[in-house]
Amino acid sequence: MAALMDSTGSTSGSGPSGAQRTLDLGGRSRPGETLIKTVLFTCAFVSIITTIGIVITLIVPTVEFFSEVRPLDFLVGTEWKPNDSVDPLYGVLPLVSATFLITIIALLVAVPLGLGAAMYLSEYASPRVRRRLKPTLELLAGVPSVVYGFFALSVVTPLVLQDLLSLDVGFTNALSAGLVLGVMIIPTVASLSEDAMSAVPLALRQGSFAMGANRMQTTLRVVFPAALSGIAAAIVLGLSRAVGETMIVTLAAGSLPNLSANPSEGMQAMTAYIAVTAGGENPVGSTTYNTLFVVGALLFAITLVINMISIALVRRYRQEY
Repeated sequence: MAALMDSTGSTSGSGPSGAQRTLDLGGRSRPGETLIKTVLFTCAFVSIITTIGIVITLIVPTVEFFSEVRPLDFLVGTEWKPNDSVDPLYGVLPLVSATFLITIIALLVAVPLGLGAAMYLSEYASPRVRRRLKPTLELLAGVPSVVYGFFALSVVTPLVLQDLLSLDVGFTNALSAGLVLGVMIIPTVASLSEDAMSAVPLALRQGSFAMGANRMQTTLRVVFPAALSGIAAAIVLGLSRAVGETMIVTLAAGSLPNLSANPSEGMQAMTAYIAVTAGGENPVGSTTYNTLFVVGALLFAITLVINMISIALVRRYRQEY
């Protein structure tokens, strides 16, 4: 026994242990690993450089714009008439209010329907139904936004709002744009929320059932709170998608700046102004031309704040299993 112990001890002391051998194997580069790391680093580097390039592109015209227009007049002004040859006005509030009004309407449509679809797919649907229904739902995200815009003009406004609901709305209005925009972002909210709910461990559901809770109580009081961080991220991502949408609001909401809280009226969102004005003949370097960049910079800042809020929510409510 002593000889065996000595032999074992000498063997252990003379050669590397199993943990050391594993560590050496893990630290050694495998074929192709360096190439994969390089490709991934390049992808991340290109994303960062692209963001920096966008910021630089926006900064220079924005600084030139604010050298001629006071920032306070731009941020709190209530009239937007940059093309007025006699008395141009650069108050961006009509564009900002239209953007948020349309976005709020879209969220009122997308959040209940998206979360309802996510709950059904995660907690009620059979695996066979889930395999067929989820890809079908996600097909909505692949429809071009210009198609949604024409759908709002030709179906939602005349047939649904005017004929079916008998609402006094114009040909272009924020309500139609918000409703169709909400339908467009339903797949974003539903798919990501369903992924978050499906990631909740089965043991939590079984424990809830063992305590006498039914399926609905388990979904609302156990699964939903456990997946709250992923659901919040899905909603904020849908919010960002709605704020940055262009074609739907350009076609359905109109191109007239209008500071109003009435969704039945036509109004112009920030992205719609950029899309319409970018195709004009404004001289490069003029104040009107620079409005494209300053509105884009404001939209960039709003999106950045939304993403920061999303990150904060995910970190606050994130649960690891």
